[in-house]
Amino acid sequence: MKLLIVSTAPFIYMEKDIYAYGPYVSELIVWNKTESTIAFCCPVWEADRGLLISKVPFEIKKHFKLIDLNGLSFKAKMQSFLWSFYNIIILFKAFYWADHIHIRCPGNLGLLGCFVQILFPNTPKTAKYAGNWDPQSKQPRSYRLQKWILSNTFLTRKMQVLIYGEWPNQSKNIKAFFTASYYEEEKESLIVKNLGSKITFIFLGSLVKGKNPMYAVQIVEGLFSRGFDVCLNIYGEGVERNNLERYILKNKLAEVISLKGNQDKGTLKTAYLESHFVLLPSESEGWPKAIAEGMFWGCVPIATSVSCVPFMLDNGNRGVLLNKNLNSDVMQIATLLTTTNDYIIKQKKAFEWSQAYTLDVFESEIKKLMVQCVYFKL
Repeated sequence: MKLLIVSTAPFIYMEKDIYAYGPYVSELIVWNKTESTIAFCCPVWEADRGLLISKVPFEIKKHFKLIDLNGLSFKAKMQSFLWSFYNIIILFKAFYWADHIHIRCPGNLGLLGCFVQILFPNTPKTAKYAGNWDPQSKQPRSYRLQKWILSNTFLTRKMQVLIYGEWPNQSKNIKAFFTASYYEEEKESLIVKNLGSKITFIFLGSLVKGKNPMYAVQIVEGLFSRGFDVCLNIYGEGVERNNLERYILKNKLAEVISLKGNQDKGTLKTAYLESHFVLLPSESEGWPKAIAEGMFWGCVPIATSVSCVPFMLDNGNRGVLLNKNLNSDVMQIATLLTTTNDYIIKQKKAFEWSQAYTLDVFESEIKKLMVQCVYFKL
């Protein structure tokens, strides 16, 4: 079977090898295990642009190259509109080649894929909506349009749509799903962490406004100003780095806040193991891998109540849900820091829940999904 993956995520060609966003590559390895022939329909970047990249470790049969559609200026929007016609032609050729189409949304190219797949009603398809599926959330119009097309079983035939979280009144082709980072063999016993020593927070993600790293800094700053022996290690790169550096310097937080940049999987595992809390005050999420990974290595999660995060944290029983009021959020974390038993209970619950979501289970579910798409009418 010929599997085609359509994505906004770019490929970066370096000498004879192909690279892509690291966590994305980890998931692609699982998809590759289900098929003998795999092709991609995605854009190309000439450089990594600060993206944490990994080598794609398997053969790619074909690469249908798309033009990246980005930019906020009027000129950029006009160019994107014109290039869309070229991308539609490439998508049509790619879909015609494929036996199974997998579209990754949301994104500009995912939106085009949603339109073109309508012309291939008999081809088995899957889609992964990696953003926030909450019907009540405020989202860009293009995101809402993608969700509407994917949910419309008249326009979208023979497709299962993978989403994060369980939401009421969904069409029959919508399937609650998950993602994973580690294999069963990587599991280790829970190490109960001592709150009597320096308390370490970790933030992992792109340094962009949507991930809200500044709010993470301000939370830890608030705890530090109240006399707690705390520190925050920030892993990732992005346009907000300069703002963070200036804030840290201005407020004399160099001994409390550290910017670690992009790091490999082994370094991040060690960082999780040495941290008490994983902190992600993001504005919007799908399935936040940083939170799931932190829980896997014994961190208590602290995250904004968006998308499926309340489910992951069991409405606060497995962690702390932020309400985006700085004083209130600092106080609820400070209370937890002074009640060791509550911390240990949350840590144990978070750890036990996370152990069920491994790459072994993910691979098994993907294989079942492929079979269902082929043999069952959707």
